Amino acid sequence: MRRTALAAAACVVAACTGGGVAVSSAPASATTAPKAPAAIEAAAHATKPNDTAASHPSAAWPEFDQNAQRTGIGPRLPTAGKLTLSWTARLDGAVYGQPLVVGGDVIAATENDSVYAVSGATGKTVWRAHVGTPVPQSALHGCGDIFPLGITGTPIYDQSNGLVYAVAETTGYQHVLFGLSATDGRVEVKRDLDQPTEANEPAWNQQRPALAIDDGRVYAAFGGLAGDCGAYIGGVVGVALDGQGPLVSWHTPTSREGAVWGTGGPVVEPNGGLWVSNGNGAAGPGDPYDGSDSVTALSPVLHRNGYFAPATWAADNASDLDLGSTEPVIAAGDPKTAFIVGKRGVGYLLSTEHLGRIGHEVASASICRAFGSTATSGSMVYEPCASGGMAAVYVSATERKIDIRWRGPSDGNGSPVLGGGAAWVTAYDPNGGASGTLYELSSATGAIRSLIEIGAGLPHFSSLSLAGDTAYVGTLTGITAVHGA
Repeated sequence: MRRTALAAAACVVAACTGGGVAVSSAPASATTAPKAPAAIEAAAHATKPNDTAASHPSAAWPEFDQNAQRTGIGPRLPTAGKLTLSWTARLDGAVYGQPLVVGGDVIAATENDSVYAVSGATGKTVWRAHVGTPVPQSALHGCGDIFPLGITGTPIYDQSNGLVYAVAETTGYQHVLFGLSATDGRVEVKRDLDQPTEANEPAWNQQRPALAIDDGRVYAAFGGLAGDCGAYIGGVVGVALDGQGPLVSWHTPTSREGAVWGTGGPVVEPNGGLWVSNGNGAAGPGDPYDGSDSVTALSPVLHRNGYFAPATWAADNASDLDLGSTEPVIAAGDPKTAFIVGKRGVGYLLSTEHLGRIGHEVASASICRAFGSTATSGSMVYEPCASGGMAAVYVSATERKIDIRWRGPSDGNGSPVLGGGAAWVTAYDPNGGASGTLYELSSATGAIRSLIEIGAGLPHFSSLSLAGDTAYVGTLTGITAVHGA
């Protein structure tokens, strides 16, 4: 495996500082926004990939957890300090994905099937693209837990063409990929991603995971609605960045379910190819293994190259204790080491060189019931625990070692990111409460360095983005920006 990308990602753990005045922005047509803070511009230019894309805006946070390996590190950011509210932008629906930071703008997608760019300086709307009509609660047959159901997965920005990609679920249960200009919201790509069969009907599919880009394609992963209703089989679909040509796809080799639903989405290997995790399938005790409850390595054309499943896979399937509640992470400090924790609460240390199939992990240990997305720096992995606080875990395949170093605040159940010498995590109410909390923690000990209440409800598996001196949090009503002074 190529190690340079992961080593570079491990070099820096950065954060959010600054201050501001609370404002509110409402949906509007394109406007001219004030220039973003200099720190955002500097961070954006620092992540500019090459000169061939110089005509398009650079990005400080172009995709879920900042990069294709999902390390969750905000690079080259100032030392974190006391947190203060900067602004709140009220949009036309809930923002379940991480906001992106492209040029001087913050880009977010809503459950009302809208994509927004708002000024990173003020939160005022720069442009809005409304790409469809979301599926209302009345059409979801009593299933699901997001109403209405529009754009749930975190979009992704590709500087090579200047497009932001998002998948919208629209009335009629269509899942449509849109590619929009990052500068004005103009739709330049549109492609239906559905592959209906008797066992996999679009009406029962949900596109919750973040999008990924690899080898000239954009990839979207699919699971089911909350409650595992109807006929669906989880999987991954890819299409060329221009939206043309045939789809490539992989589906869990089971007769039903096997959702690919973790919010982090596919993890791209440094050498190319995707890693995904999936949920419980149809097989149970006494049945042949059906590819569910696993970590799966896929080629860019989505052929399965290897997989791991715990020896308890059959019991996991029977008890809904699957691995698919988080995505696998490749440890930045040891590219031979991969790690995953699922609903059972057991952490599995895997070799990236040989996944081992059933029951051949390098090591395992009890960690926590984990839901959401993981961050990693060096040999440390930060797990999103449903209770008891996020877990900072040392992992090493070479040492065959898993060691919990600290736990965060007991209510810090969101998906962590890293920056400015700090670990960041939100606390959200699983019952949909109207407020939340953002914590800034010592990355060495987990001690609280600063916290701030977010005056809006946070979505399930809440996470955040870091750029310049600001943290951006998606809420049930839009985006909140927080500075650390």
